[in-house]
Amino acid sequence: MRFFKKTNIDFIGKRRTWYVVSVLSVIVGMIAFGVKGIGYGIDFTGGTEVIVRFQSVTSVGSIREALNKVGLKRTEIKIYGDPHDILIRTAEQETGTVIGDKIKETLAKNFPTNPATLLQEVKIGPKIGAELRLGALYAVIASMIVMLIYIGFRFKLIYGVGAVVALLHDILATIGILALFNGFTPIFDFEIDQNMIAAFLTLVGLSVNDTVVIFDRIRENLKIHKTMSLLEVMNKSINETLSRTIITSGIIFIVLFIVMLFGGEVTRGFGFALSFGIITGTYSSIFVASAIVYEWSLIKKKQSLTTK
Repeated sequence: MRFFKKTNIDFIGKRRTWYVVSVLSVIVGMIAFGVKGIGYGIDFTGGTEVIVRFQSVTSVGSIREALNKVGLKRTEIKIYGDPHDILIRTAEQETGTVIGDKIKETLAKNFPTNPATLLQEVKIGPKIGAELRLGALYAVIASMIVMLIYIGFRFKLIYGVGAVVALLHDILATIGILALFNGFTPIFDFEIDQNMIAAFLTLVGLSVNDTVVIFDRIRENLKIHKTMSLLEVMNKSINETLSRTIITSGIIFIVLFIVMLFGGEVTRGFGFALSFGIITGTYSSIFVASAIVYEWSLIKKKQSLTTK
């Protein structure tokens, strides 16, 4: 199945225009991140997480008001799937189960006719949170190194470098858009937690998949069309895989967009990050990864002519 019957777009020839677009988008995103930032979830800062189930539906506002009265103002309260289930997270730090007990006592006192049943209680210390932050960073870096080695071994090292630069572009652009939208409305209240890290790692895999498909077609066409220049082969390869790329990425985007809209508070950040990430991943596979390989070939060609 082809979305486009046949295209002949000069992707590589217009690469400098897309360099500007990429650089500007990353710069704007990083400025937004520096100004607004994105807070860490309790996974990475430490705190207490409690999931309770009320007998009847209770408004988040009334729960927040009750907790504010007892000094728990740094509290995140969300509906957890079922309208009767409430997720309460606070970054307040106390020894033992003091905070969790305080939350349970407050709910019991303020909602005597609507008792809350404890479903889950998790306490994460600041030391564990710091270790999780470091582990998450290592996971993202390790995934990019593995991709560099894999693609460099399967194709050439410069192909791996192009793919990793494209991945870095995707991650920075996605972080930037998260920062831009963060706090824009109550719906867009993002935090960097384990779900968000999972979104970035998934983005790495999806983006590399598109890039490898294009690189594989370039390698095939280099063998078939030996009289063509590298620029022509690259453009031909990207055009030939364009339909497949749009269909695959489009289907994934639709699924993720639905998850973002209807998946609830818990998966909204994951869905948003990947929905935008799949767009940047498709873009970078076409306009960044392949362009870097072509730029390197021009440098090598110029060096070879200089040494003669």
